[in-house]
Amino acid sequence: MEVIGGLRGWTAAPIIVLSGRADSRDKIDALDAGADDYVTKPFSIGELLARLRAAERRNAPTDDAQVMLGPLTVDLSTRQITGGEDSIKLTPTEWKVLDILLRNPGKLISQRQLLTEVWGPSYVRETHYLRLYLARLRRKLEPDPSRPRYLLTEPGMGYRFSP
Repeated sequence: MEVIGGLRGWTAAPIIVLSGRADSRDKIDALDAGADDYVTKPFSIGELLARLRAAERRNAPTDDAQVMLGPLTVDLSTRQITGGEDSIKLTPTEWKVLDILLRNPGKLISQRQLLTEVWGPSYVRETHYLRLYLARLRRKLEPDPSRPRYLLTEPGMGYRFSP
């Protein structure tokens, strides 16, 4: 239960518990802690794969996501930003960082999660990458980059999109 609670603090990835415990109290505790599914032994590989596919469908990002940042409209499916006086272009890496933040409004996204999802697991210590890219995104998207309104830093922990 502690692992599930810890994971839910920084990721929205599906969690499927595989257990030999079939007691309903164990299932309830795991699901209340944040698990998406609970499978008891014995189970078939076919059933497990079907549950994995179902969890992926439930957690798949929507392709029609549009987010407002003041006068700007960020369309995550077409990767276009409209509504400003000048055309705003983002690099592929800037889009990856922005996509993760905007699809999780209000949620703290840890530095580790961002680094892993954007650059890969071997980059988890490269926090200077995040400082650089968030500064660039703020210059392009925030009304006052020195006082960000939308792309917020939680010192030592991560970043948050505030709608």
